[in-house]
Parts: sequence; C-alpha cells; structure tokens
Amino acid sequence: MALTVHSTVGEWLDHPVGGQILAGLLAQGGATPDSLTPARGLPLEQLVALSGGAFPAEMLDGLMAAYREAAPEEAGETADSDTADAEHAATGTAAGWSERITTGRFAGQTVVVTGAASGIGRAVASRVAREGGRVIAADISAQKLDDLASTLTDLPSGAQVVPVAGDISDEDDVARIVAAAEGRVDALANVAGIMDDMSAVHEVSDALWERVLRVNLEGTMRLTRAVVPGMLAAGQGRIVNVASEAGLRGSAAGAAYTASKHAVVGLTRSNAVMYAKHGIRTNAVAPGGVATGIPVPGQAEFGAAVLRPHQVNILSLAMAEELAATITFLLSQDSVNLNGAIVAADGGWSAV
Repeated sequence: MALTVHSTVGEWLDHPVGGQILAGLLAQGGATPDSLTPARGLPLEQLVALSGGAFPAEMLDGLMAAYREAAPEEAGETADSDTADAEHAATGTAAGWSERITTGRFAGQTVVVTGAASGIGRAVASRVAREGGRVIAADISAQKLDDLASTLTDLPSGAQVVPVAGDISDEDDVARIVAAAEGRVDALANVAGIMDDMSAVHEVSDALWERVLRVNLEGTMRLTRAVVPGMLAAGQGRIVNVASEAGLRGSAAGAAYTASKHAVVGLTRSNAVMYAKHGIRTNAVAPGGVATGIPVPGQAEFGAAVLRPHQVNILSLAMAEELAATITFLLSQDSVNLNGAIVAADGGWSAV
C-alpha cells in the first residue's frame, strides 16, 4: 500500500520503508517511534497541529520526498498530489469522522465561550456560531479572536461572534465579558486553561502554581459566578467545564495542573447539586490527548521522568473539533437529563 500524508501514523510506523524514514526523523529530535503511540490512529498530516510547530508542514513535505525516493515504484504518480497543505493539516480531523452541523441548534441563544481564540475553545465557538448561536468569544489574545471572527463570515441569520479580549481571572474583564452578552447567557463553556511543566510538588514554583490555579480554577469560578444570577432569573442555563484526564487520575500531568483539574471536577459537581432545582445544569468534559498545540512550559526534571512511562497508556489523540462535538452537545438543550456528569472524552484512556 502506498503511503500518503493521509495515511495514519500507525500505517507509517508499521511500513518497512516509511517506518524507517519516520524513525530517523524522530531520532533527529531525540524522540523514538514509541512517542507517537497515542497518535497511531491519526493521519500523518495531523502531526502538524499536534506538534505545536515542532513538526511543520515543510517537514511533512520532506518526509514524503524521502519516501518517494526510497520507494519510487510503490509511491507512484498518485503521491505527487499529496504534498502537505498546512491549513488542512491544522484543522482537519481524524480519519473516519467528519463534523456535521446541526442547523439551528443554538438559534436565539447566547453562549459564552472562553479560550475561544485557539484549540478546543475556537472549535466550540465556531460550531456554536455555525449552528445559529450568538457567541461571546473570550480569550486573552485579541488578535486571534479577530481572526476567528473574520473566518466565520457566512453565518446563519441571527448568529454572531462577539470577540471580548480579557483575562478570565480578572473581575473587571469578567464583567466586560458578561456585559457583552447584553443580559442573556443561555450557556457557558469554560474552556480556557493552561498547562504546567509536569513538575512534582517538591519542584513546582510558586509562580507556576499560582498561574495555573488562577486560570484553570479561579477563572472558571469567577465567570461561572458572574453568569449564574442571570441563569437563576431566567430559570434555565447550561454550564460546561473543561476538566481533563488529569482531573480523573494523578498520572496525566504535574501537581499544579492535576490539582486544578481535580478542583474543576469538584466545582462542577457542587454546582450541579446547588442549582439542580433551578433549571441550571453543570457538566464537565475530561479530554485525554488532544492535538491542540497547548504550550507546555518546559519539562520538569523529576516529574516529567516519572510521568513519561504513563503516557504510553494514551489510546488515541483527538482533534479539537471532536471535543467540540461533545461540548456543544452538553451546551445544547439536547443534554436535558445530564447534570453533574464528568464525561471522559478521552478515547478510552480512563478505561485502561
């Protein structure tokens, strides 16, 4: 079988020629084929998005060129049409699934989405808008928010993207986000979050600990606190928090990120109980491996070494659009009987 950029990572790794070429490329960066085990089911081109810039589209072109040179008869003429397309590689999804828009699912509704400038948040904001919703898109990056708004040009009647740049852990910025909703918030997606450096508790710095907890937990609490009064007055509302596999186990991240996401799970369950009789439902999604390119601030010497063997248990990686499919369902009225649920959207990792 001829390999292309659309072939899965597993097909490349298992191929007698392609496997050697890919292994050689990984070795140049000090990695081994085992590091790609969680990505075996993804098309090779998705490494562009997964790597956060470490595996650019140009490298993908070089990989294909080396394969054609090593196996010209097998590659054939068809491979010439499979050079990497950076935009497709950055936004495409895993083989066997494609996003299907539910027309009008959020028509007449206002949905606040944090972390909307990139990754999962951007995918959620985009889908809600294309399904008819008015999206208050919040993020720290004004430039990326403007880019999101500029790409969503052919929206249904009534749909809108309102960019609001700000820090969700700052009360003044939270107030501006809620004000942009103009008195109505039907649903809130707390997606914004930052990663730690895999540090164990004895090596975590005060600065990293405080920053991770401030964004991941305090920001989620502050924005939730700001929208709940309006939901109580309306007698309805849906809140979806993005937790993590690190909110379910201790082997997925460092002490700061793990503590913050366990706390998000606790906050989700508390809210579910507190407001269950007032029409407000709160659920959480716990993603596993996601190809979002979320920045990781280095690798702590002790903690990263301890966690590395556990990472081989990740069964698969998802694209942001796949997580958005789960999150938008929970944001919608279709999730009517779910409250306090922690949905492990992790490809089965939590079952290992």
